[in-house]
Amino acid sequence: MRFRSWHRADSSGESRSRSASTNAVRQFDDPQNPCDGRPRALRRDDRGRLPQSRERNDYAGERTTPGMFESGRFVADVLGDVDDDQIQPNGVDLRLGAVYEQVEPGRIGRDGKTVGERREREPEADGDVYRLDPGGYVVEYADTVRIPEGHVGFLYPRSSLLRNSCMLDTAVWDAGYEGRGEGLLEVYHPVELERGARIAQLVLAEAEHADTYDGSYQREGLE
Repeated sequence: MRFRSWHRADSSGESRSRSASTNAVRQFDDPQNPCDGRPRALRRDDRGRLPQSRERNDYAGERTTPGMFESGRFVADVLGDVDDDQIQPNGVDLRLGAVYEQVEPGRIGRDGKTVGERREREPEADGDVYRLDPGGYVVEYADTVRIPEGHVGFLYPRSSLLRNSCMLDTAVWDAGYEGRGEGLLEVYHPVELERGARIAQLVLAEAEHADTYDGSYQREGLE
């Protein structure tokens, strides 16, 4: 077992040393030991709870923001028209709106980009169910995404999608973005997806930025 020592001045100004095993560091996470030696923003309160947010300070280069990720209720209020079952503790589920297959090559160059032509997949005649074979598909979300100023949006696949051998690849949504949005659905085993099913979860994190999004995908799917 390794030990380490350090010195700390007591109230008389004298220096004293002590040793402790590395296991003692775990006392920081002991609800019964708030441990005032830890930075104030990480100390537990008298009920053993870690703070829910960090305080702002006015020192240049040391400014922190209260809380990294917003709650699911906050995200729901930003999006507006969502159902209660879409609201999760830390985000909001987005629903499947449409499925597309790319049929022509696209291009991404130094001077711009072109999205290849695609065709929309039609659900089966007996309902709103897409029966998808292994391959890559572009999915459009049924919900309008809005990223407020002072935030950045991240989208993650729902675990049920992963458990069915599917993966949803997404990109960052910048502050100011508004639109239905799209993602790349990778299918590794035949799967059935119903239109309106929840396939992804949107989370919002606080972020500083100089400008807001004004790119070519602004208001996609809305006009």
